[in-house]
Parts: sequence; structure tokens; C-alpha cells
Amino acid sequence: MSEEQAMLALQNGSDIRGIAIATPEQAATLTIERTKKIGQAFVAWLQSRVPGKELKIAIGMDSRISGQDLKQALFDGMAPADVTIIDCGMATTPAMFMATLYDDFCVDGSIMITASHLPYQYNGLKFFTAAGGAEHDDIEEILAMTNLLREASGNKAQIVEKDLLTVYAADLVEKIRAGIDEGFEPLKGQHIVVDAGNGAGGFFVEKVLEPLGATTTGSQFLDPDGTFPNHESNPDNKEAMQALKNAVLTNKADLGIIFDTDVDRSALVDANGQALNRNNLIALISAVLLKENPGATIVTNSATSQHVEDFIVGLGGKQDRYLTGYRNVINRAIELDAELAIETSGHAALKENYYLDDGA
Repeated sequence: MSEEQAMLALQNGSDIRGIAIATPEQAATLTIERTKKIGQAFVAWLQSRVPGKELKIAIGMDSRISGQDLKQALFDGMAPADVTIIDCGMATTPAMFMATLYDDFCVDGSIMITASHLPYQYNGLKFFTAAGGAEHDDIEEILAMTNLLREASGNKAQIVEKDLLTVYAADLVEKIRAGIDEGFEPLKGQHIVVDAGNGAGGFFVEKVLEPLGATTTGSQFLDPDGTFPNHESNPDNKEAMQALKNAVLTNKADLGIIFDTDVDRSALVDANGQALNRNNLIALISAVLLKENPGATIVTNSATSQHVEDFIVGLGGKQDRYLTGYRNVINRAIELDAELAIETSGHAALKENYYLDDGA
């Protein structure tokens, strides 16, 4: 395989993904040198869309142990350009999109370094502009540019550090207060445990639930650890859901929440230990939205059960089953002006939240 083919092979739908840490069985494919080229290409891609503008680009990462090296590689690739790079440190995928909208950031583009729930040796890149996540064609174009650009030298880029997660968490808190409308601590008296799977979601306890008044004792695996020593960081994983169920029942909690590594997916366990993921999660969110928006359309991937369709129709809603792939269902929801785009994997994007798949 040529270097050009190897670079193009990093495309994973609307993301970039590969092996960042070589193992005895797998050679590294998302290497430092290739990531450096991708950083350079992303700058050129943004410049082609807003020519003459002084660019601002935000970069964040989840807990993966290769994240810091890949972030530095992106910095190095962008260094020759006259850009401001905001280093967000530990972040989540939805927070990196919100960096394009928040007044304190207002970046032209952002990159999240993550490979979702995959094993520790993997990593990847997700790209955003204020218009939303990159599409399949955008990734194809960025990767193709890596083979056309000449290596540049110099160090014009300015790097500044900013705490994005605190801003993002405060935004969530205000949205929840407004949505519940029961005072400053609307979750007071509620016992909620969180399983962050040693990903980037541990912030949700201290920065979101506790300010809202919830009791969070029994929350687990909140510390970022890219070796994922406790269980797969994946709400669609039986072992992970069992770990959350055990935490809920042991601590007699009212609710349990579990996130994937980069917090664009989540699932729940109720006080009785009933898992609310996959079809159950789709039904639950649909019930809430259809109460608020009678007759609304819910877009799902094709893997949903007939029971879900019967449930949604029974509540007066419409279900549109579409191609699997979170960008596919999101784009379909935008086309249909649907209230929700959701996959059985836990990707859920609300119309009221910019059609952003945000587990938190």
C-alpha cells in the first residue's frame, strides 16, 4: 500500500481512525507524521472556506494514552500557519463542537482526539465547524490534501490553553435548570451515580450533577485512564451496563448514567436495575419529546425493533428508520425537521441542541 493509500485508509465514515500505538499484532497506522500532515491539511481546508480570515482552531482529547502525542503532532502540523490554536486539554466530543459557538471560544474549526469505545491502542480525529460535524466528503477531502501539500516550516501559530469543559458544564447546568424550572438545585433529593468508564465524562459528577443538588455517592471510574482498567467505555457493552447496574443497586440510587469515552453516547439504569439503553433508551427519549412535541418525527437507524415503532406510533409520533451511522441519521433528521436522531448505539441528537449527538 502506498503512503497515499495508507492515508486515505484512515477514513472511518465521517471520522479519521487508526492504530496509534503499535502492538505485536498491529502496526501503527495513525502515526505522528501522518497526524502532523492532517493538522496541516485541516488548516488548509478551513482556509479554503474562509479565505483571508485569521483562523482560530480548538483541539481537545479524551483519556487515551496516545492523545497527548497526537495533539502535539497536530500542533506541529499547524505551526507554520498564522493561526491561533486553543488547547482545551481533556474534553468531550460535544464540547468540541460547542467551542465553535461559545463566545469565549468562537473557533472556526475544532478537532476532538478520540476513538470512542475502541481498545486503548486505537485513536482518531473528529472535526467540527459551526455548521456541525464533518461529513464523509469533508474527511475524504482533508485526507486527499495531505498528499498534495508540501511540508512547511516556521512557527507562526500561537497556542493558548483554555478550560472548555468548565464552560460546557456550566452551559449544561443552566439548560437543565431552565428545563426543570424548580429552583437553583432542581435535582436535590435525587441520588444519581455516574460510571465514566475512565473516559472524559468524570466531570459530569462535580461540575453538573452536584451543582444541581444531586447526591452522587457511589459514582465510579471517574478518573481518566486510557488503559480502561475496569471495563470497556461503552454504553452498548453488557459488562459496562452490569457494572452500572451493580453501582445503582448497591448504593440504592434513583438513577445511573454511563458514558462512552468521549461522551457523545450514554445510557441509563433505573432504580430497579433496569437497563435503559438501545431500544429502551430510544423509547424513553421519544416519550419525553412526543409529550412536548405531539406528532413529532423520530429518526432512528434501521436496527431498531418493531416494538419501538409500535411504541412511537402509539404515542402519536412518527418513526423514520434510516441508514446506520450517526451522521446518516442526523442528516436525515435535519432533512425531515425531526425532533430526534438516535441510534441503538446511544448516539442521540436533539433538534433543540443543534442536532449534536451529546451523551451528557
